[in-house]
Amino acid sequence: MKWVYSFGEGSGEGDASMKHLLGGKGANLAEMASLGLPVPPGFTITTEVCTAFYDNDRQYPDGLKAQVAAAIATVGAAVGRVFGDADKPLLVSVRSGARASMPGMMDTVLNLGLTDETVKGLASLAGDERFAYDSYRRFIQMYSNVVLELDHHEFEDILETYKEERDYFLDTELSADDWKSIVASYKGVVEKVRGKPFPQDPTEQIWGAIGAVFGSWRNDRAETYRRLHNIPESWGTAVNVQAMVFGNMGDTSATGVAFTRNPSTGENEYYGEFLINAQGEDVVAGIRTPQPLTKSAREAMGEEDPSLEEAMPKAYGELTAVFDKLEKHYRDMQDIEFTIQENKLWMLQTRNGKRTAKAAMKIAVDLCQEGLINREEAVLRVEPGSLDQLLHPSLDPNAPRDLVLAGLPASPGAASGEVVFSADEAERLSQEGRKVILVRVETSPEDIHGMHAAQAIVTARGGMTSHAAVVARGMGRPCVCGAGDLKIDKSGAFFTAGGRQVNKGDCVTVDGSAGKVFFGEVATMQPELSGDFATLMGWADNVRRMAVRANADTPHDAQVARNFGAQGIGLCRTEHMFFDAERIVAVREMILAEDKAGREAALAKLLPMQRSDFEDIFRVMSGLPVTVRLLDPPLHEFLPHSDDEIEEVAKSSGMDAQKLKDRAHKLQEFNPMLGHRGCRLGVSYPEIYEMQARAIVEAACTIAEETGERVTPEIMVPLVAKSEELSFLKKRIDDVASAVLKERNATLDYLVGTMIELPRAALTADEIAGDAEFFSFGTNDLTQTTFGLSRDDSASFLPDYLRRNILERDPFVTIDTQGVGALMEVAVEKGRKTRPQIKLGICGEHGGDPDSITFVENLGLDYVSCSPYRAPIARLAAAQAKLEERASSSNA
Repeated sequence: MKWVYSFGEGSGEGDASMKHLLGGKGANLAEMASLGLPVPPGFTITTEVCTAFYDNDRQYPDGLKAQVAAAIATVGAAVGRVFGDADKPLLVSVRSGARASMPGMMDTVLNLGLTDETVKGLASLAGDERFAYDSYRRFIQMYSNVVLELDHHEFEDILETYKEERDYFLDTELSADDWKSIVASYKGVVEKVRGKPFPQDPTEQIWGAIGAVFGSWRNDRAETYRRLHNIPESWGTAVNVQAMVFGNMGDTSATGVAFTRNPSTGENEYYGEFLINAQGEDVVAGIRTPQPLTKSAREAMGEEDPSLEEAMPKAYGELTAVFDKLEKHYRDMQDIEFTIQENKLWMLQTRNGKRTAKAAMKIAVDLCQEGLINREEAVLRVEPGSLDQLLHPSLDPNAPRDLVLAGLPASPGAASGEVVFSADEAERLSQEGRKVILVRVETSPEDIHGMHAAQAIVTARGGMTSHAAVVARGMGRPCVCGAGDLKIDKSGAFFTAGGRQVNKGDCVTVDGSAGKVFFGEVATMQPELSGDFATLMGWADNVRRMAVRANADTPHDAQVARNFGAQGIGLCRTEHMFFDAERIVAVREMILAEDKAGREAALAKLLPMQRSDFEDIFRVMSGLPVTVRLLDPPLHEFLPHSDDEIEEVAKSSGMDAQKLKDRAHKLQEFNPMLGHRGCRLGVSYPEIYEMQARAIVEAACTIAEETGERVTPEIMVPLVAKSEELSFLKKRIDDVASAVLKERNATLDYLVGTMIELPRAALTADEIAGDAEFFSFGTNDLTQTTFGLSRDDSASFLPDYLRRNILERDPFVTIDTQGVGALMEVAVEKGRKTRPQIKLGICGEHGGDPDSITFVENLGLDYVSCSPYRAPIARLAAAQAKLEERASSSNA
C-alpha cells in the first residue's frame, strides 16, 4: 500500500481531486506545487492511515514508517538539510488536513526536529542565535501541549513572569540569552511534570506529533465541529509534514493569512492580516495586533503601522499575483496562509474560504458574471442552510450587548421586547401595541396564541426539535431553547440566570441565531432579499424540479410564504385556529358535549370562524394549491384545566359544571399522542370533519367567485393507518362537498388525501391510495412512531447517541434514510402502483432540511413544504439536489 504522497519542487504526487485520500490541505499543497508556486517540499500521510490507526487500536499499518523515513530524506535533500543532523538540521511542521475544512479543530506542531544540539546548527545556518532559540521555545511549548498533553499556562506563566520582571512588553524584545533561559525553564517544567526530559530524538518527536494529529481527529472540539457541520467521522484526517520556512527571522520575514475576496461582504478586494518577524500562531493568538495587507485597508482602519503592501512591496506584488492565479485556477475565493522568509515568499496553504451567506451570494454571482463559473455552478456554491443568516433580522455586529443567558439556537433571527411569563399576557400586551418576549419553562400547544403574539420565545427546557423550536421556526420567531440556567420564579415576577435577576417588564434581546439572550435592546439589521439574493434564487428556480410549498396557518404566514417564493401551502394546521381566545370555549363545549346534538351545536358556532379563516388564506394564496389538514391533535390539548375555564364552558353551553368536570376527567389519556386523535376523532365524531369540510369548500367557492382565480383546496386526513379509515371519512367529505357545490351552484376541483405518518400506512400505501388522491409525508410523527420515541422528550438523551456515533444525525432534523426513508420508499412505490399520478409531498420539519430534500428529490416527490421562512432554503436545496442527481446520472 502507498501510504505517503510527496509534493514540492514544481510537482506533486496528488492533485486537488484527491481530497478524499490526501485531505483538503494535502491535495491543495500538491496542486499548488504542480502549478509551480513556491511551496516548501513535504509529504502527506493519507486519510486511509487514520482509518487503519483507529481500526487497529492506534497501531500504524505495516510499511508506513519506512515510507515516512524515505519521504523525510527526500524533503531534506530538496532543501539541503538532514533530519536530526547537528550541523544542517531539517525542521518540519506537522499539520492535520481533513477532507472538509475544520479550521482550528485539530492539532499542529511547528519547528519539529529541534533539540539541544540541532538548535545550535540552526543558529549557525541562520547566523541568528536569537531566532534559533525563539524557535526552540516555540517548539517545546507547542509539542508539550499537543503531544505530551501539558497545559499551555505552564509555559505562558513562565514567559509572562520573565517579561514582567525585566519590563519587556513584546516577545520580539527578548534576546538570544533571554530565550535560552526560557528554554531551560520550559524543559524543567516538562521534566518535573513527566518525570523525564523533553525528547531529544527527532524521530521520536515526529512520531509523537503524527500520533497526536491522528489522535486529535477524535478530540472534543473536532467531534463537536463534525457534528455541527455534518462531517462523517469515517472520513478521517490526513497528516501533512512539510519543511519549515520561517517568518520569525527578523524584519525581512513575516507570516500572514489572506483571502482573495472579503469573506464578510464578498467584495472583490484582498483581505487579510500579517505580522513581521512572527510565526503563524502569532497572527491568531492575539499577543500582537496583526497589520492589514493593503494600504487602503490600513487607512480605512486608521492604523499607523505599515501594511504589507507598504512594508514589503516586492513580496506583496508576488503574493497578489499568486492570489489571482489561485482564484482563477480554483474558480473560487481562496483562504491562503503564507510566510515570507528573508524576503522570499512561500505558500503554506490554500483552500476555498469560509464566508458569510451574504458574501457567498455575492461571490457566486460575481464569479458567474466574471465568466469563471456558470449559473448552475453558482447555485451549487451557496450552502442552503446558511441562508438563515439572510432571512431574519440580525444583531448589528457593532452594537454593545450584555449577555444574560445562553441556550440552543432553536430558531434564527433577533428581536427585542419586554419579558412576560404567560401566553395570555403576551397576547394582551401585544394587542396594546407592546413588544414582548415570551419566557417559559417549556411551551405547549395551548401557548400558541402567546407565541404568535411574542416577538421571540425563550424556554428553559427542550431541544432543537421541541414544541417551542418547531412552532417558532414555523412562525419565523427567534427562539432560544434549553437555557439550563434559566430559573423562573414561582411568583411569575422574575427569572434568574447565573445569579442575575431579570424582572417581568424588563427589556431583553433574543438572538435566535446564536442561542443568546441579552439585557436591554440591542440594535438589529433587517434582511435584504434583493440584488444578488434575488439573482441567485432566480437561477435556482430555473433548475429545480420539485415545487416548494410552505406550512402556514394564518393569512400573515401565507403572505410571508408567497413573499419568499412558496408555490402553495403544503400544510395548514386547523387546530392552531382553535386556540384563539374567542374560539376555545366553543371548542371545549364541542369536546365535552355528551351527545351528537351537543357537538353539532358547538360546531355550528365554529363553522363561520373556520370558513373565515380559510377565506383569508385562500385569498392570499389565490391561484396556488392549499393543503388543509383536518383536526389532528389529541383532545386533551383543548380540555379546560381550571375551575374558571370549566365555569366558562358551563355558562356558554348551559351544561352542569360538575358534569363537565367529570367528562373532562373521563377524556384524559395516559398516552395521548398515540390515543384518540387524528382520523380516529373523525371516525368517532364524523360531524367534526364534516364541519371542517363544509368550511373549506364554502370558503373556496367564495374566493373563486370573488377573485376569478382558480382555488385548489387539498383536504388532508391525518393519522390514517388503515384504508378503511380513509374510505369512511372520504365519503363524508365528498358528500359534504357535493351538497355545498349544489347549494352554491358551483364547480370546484379539490383533492382528498392523507398524511403518511405511521409505519402501517407506509406499508399498506397501495390500499390507501385507492381513495387517497395525494400523500403528504408527515415525517415528524413518522420518525416518532418508527423509532418509538418522543420528539419533545428526546433532547435529554439524543446528544449521547450522537456523541457515541450510535446516530450520525438527529433523526428529527434529517430524515433517517435507513428506517424512516425506507418506509417512505415503500409508500411511494406502492402508492404509485395503485395510482400512477398520485401527488406526493412532504410537510414535516424535514421539508426544510437540505439533506432531507436531496433524499426526497431522489424519491421523486412532487413538492416539499416547510416553514415560510425556510422556503428560500428549500428552493435552493431542491435546485442543488436536482443538479447533483443530474451529475450522478451523467457519471453513471
